[in-house]
Amino acid sequence: MIKLLEGGYYLLNGTELVQDNPESAKALQSKTGQAVTKEEAAKGTIAYRILEAHNTSGNMKKLKIRFDKLTSHDITFVGIIQTARASGLTKFPMPYVLTNCHNSLCAVGGTINEDDHMFGLTCAKKYGGVYVPPHQAVIHQYAREMLAGGGKMILGSDSHTRYGALGTMAVGEGGGELVKQLLNQTYDINMPGVVGIYLTGAPVKGVGPQDVALAIIGAVFKNGFVKNKVMEFVGPGVSSLSADFRIGVDVMTTETTCLSSIWRTDEQIEEFYEIHGRKEDYEELNPASVAYYDNMMTVDLSAVRPMIAMPFHPSNTYTIEELNANLLDILDETEKRALVSLDGAVDFHLKDKVRDGKFHVEQGIIAGCAGGGFENICAAADILKGRYIGSDAFTLSVYPASMPIYMELIKNGCAAAILETGAVLKTAFCGPCFGAGDTPANNAFSIRHSTRNFPNREGSKLQNGQISSVALMDARSIAATAANRGVLTPATEFDGEFGKYQYHFDSRIYENRVFDSKGVADPDVEIQFGPNIKDWPAMCELPENLVLRVVSEIHDPVTTTDELIPSGETSSYRSNPLGLAEFTLSRKDPAYVGRAKEMRAVQEAVMADTCPIVANPNLDLDSVYKAIRTKYPEMSRKNTGFGSTIFAVKPGDGSAREQAASCQKVLGGWANIAHEYATKRYRSNLINWGMLPFLIEEGELPFRNLDFLFIPGIKQAVEQKQDEIRAYVIRDGGLKEFTLRLGELTDEERQIILKGCLINYNRV
Repeated sequence: MIKLLEGGYYLLNGTELVQDNPESAKALQSKTGQAVTKEEAAKGTIAYRILEAHNTSGNMKKLKIRFDKLTSHDITFVGIIQTARASGLTKFPMPYVLTNCHNSLCAVGGTINEDDHMFGLTCAKKYGGVYVPPHQAVIHQYAREMLAGGGKMILGSDSHTRYGALGTMAVGEGGGELVKQLLNQTYDINMPGVVGIYLTGAPVKGVGPQDVALAIIGAVFKNGFVKNKVMEFVGPGVSSLSADFRIGVDVMTTETTCLSSIWRTDEQIEEFYEIHGRKEDYEELNPASVAYYDNMMTVDLSAVRPMIAMPFHPSNTYTIEELNANLLDILDETEKRALVSLDGAVDFHLKDKVRDGKFHVEQGIIAGCAGGGFENICAAADILKGRYIGSDAFTLSVYPASMPIYMELIKNGCAAAILETGAVLKTAFCGPCFGAGDTPANNAFSIRHSTRNFPNREGSKLQNGQISSVALMDARSIAATAANRGVLTPATEFDGEFGKYQYHFDSRIYENRVFDSKGVADPDVEIQFGPNIKDWPAMCELPENLVLRVVSEIHDPVTTTDELIPSGETSSYRSNPLGLAEFTLSRKDPAYVGRAKEMRAVQEAVMADTCPIVANPNLDLDSVYKAIRTKYPEMSRKNTGFGSTIFAVKPGDGSAREQAASCQKVLGGWANIAHEYATKRYRSNLINWGMLPFLIEEGELPFRNLDFLFIPGIKQAVEQKQDEIRAYVIRDGGLKEFTLRLGELTDEERQIILKGCLINYNRV
């Protein structure tokens, strides 16, 4: 089904793979009639050409990218605009779309969410942006319908910013990177590797895009095959997939930890643009006659079968047939993995859901940027026609990804077919993806065509003893399971026929409701604030030396951004930096906030030029001072800062939300220490909030939770571009030396850290 081909590969004429080896140059010359170099062939990828067109550095090894458009939703755009305003923003320099698809439930948090929406509307007017009201479209569907363009680049503050199937290279990043674009700065990265995803064959009946996506994620997540690289989809199999199918695969590439994605385009993508009244935005994209890829993956689409990603990660994949054939073994394995993910905080069990040898689930969800597409819902309707979900515990909710899709489902009868089954059809909303909608009962099992199934994504609160599980599946198999009243069923068992539905896009829905400034700013508009919208607190520059206390130690193989700052109902506080910070690590390490605040109080005493030792007598800072001064007598509160750090093995998988870092910062965090960072975007978030992204070699840690660390000369080390950083753990009245690394930092990133955060770096 899927093969990972290590090492470089050449692609000839889009159809022939040639492995890079000592004989390949001769073979290529024989096939092409000319000498071929790896360096020139690397320029033949679609990704290279798009990156080159957007690079402003003149150096394709060190990119400085300016994007064509920006997009954010309502749990990120307030903080982004507030940061940019603090740095002198007067006008959006490029199209910037503000959607409202996350904090759409205005009853949650009182007036807070709608205040954020009005903030967005008035900012779109003042600075010249686009405002999409709640329930009109989820962020990525609006971008597909209205923003994508062949050969373009879009930056979004949501990790699933992926429009590669439409010929647009899109990147999901933390808010700081969007702030840089708003301030006419650049997105600075090394030239990423490009991995070819060579598709052959065509999907069998009942297999959908989520099945293909989960098969790919299962093959590459754990081994980092595409980490921080661009996935380029090529090969004859691409043409067997509709535009909607490609989009459904593409959006899930985020879960591989790749940087971005791009697909070759053809007449089916041209038709997509034509349907949406934007045919001029189509561009045919293909790799050159000879293109070089750093790695290659082959996918036989005809061999893919309905998949399920078991709790608690999209990479925990099995075929549904495999799961049903080995139920008790796989469920037992999943329960054991959950002991790590959930820290044993709740009684988690799945085997009791097996009745008469069959696995029973309580909830089905088809929603959002992954599941809410037109073809997914039409296929689900075909499977469900004439069937009923029953009157027991099982429920089914369907969220079309945009109002134009919803309208077409009404017109073609699919909406009625779904509603007749007892299912519920809802408006465009991302809530089921992050725990703010359709929260299941305790210990319930939910199957979802959505993007993630991390712990707590569905609304569980471990501290209250509440847990339920999410498994990811395709809309077709969810519908087959619903038709079987909750008994897990692959869609390949559906013996009916799938209809062929023509999509008609009604642009009037947006024309009548979306505010579009057409890029014209109105500086006289006053921004509408609510009581929960707060400015960022003051942050100081990096001091000469640092005393850090380790206030959380996490040894899970991967730590998600949802564990660093929980999603769900906390979203209502995302416009209030200090209010949101109260939830930091609350579901992973409830003691973190109090410990971090203790160190923040010490730093505040330093900034107020009062004695930090009396800020909290329980910390025994006097003995810390004495231990440090045995080797560094010049150390004093005049040249030393105080704060906290956390250790995690591999933090930052998942969401692009910068709050995973900013909440640590406003609580006094100065650093993270990790063996590696799960994603580039989380490391960038740390840097943009002035936090040191330390690395430490694998092995026994030289420190423990609640230890104090001393890092002398850290300011000078950053200024002088040192990679290895000398540090000490303070124990038994003495200093024990160990080594940290910073990894590669650009000159701008070093300046941001030295200034204390991106706001200070840009402040006017």
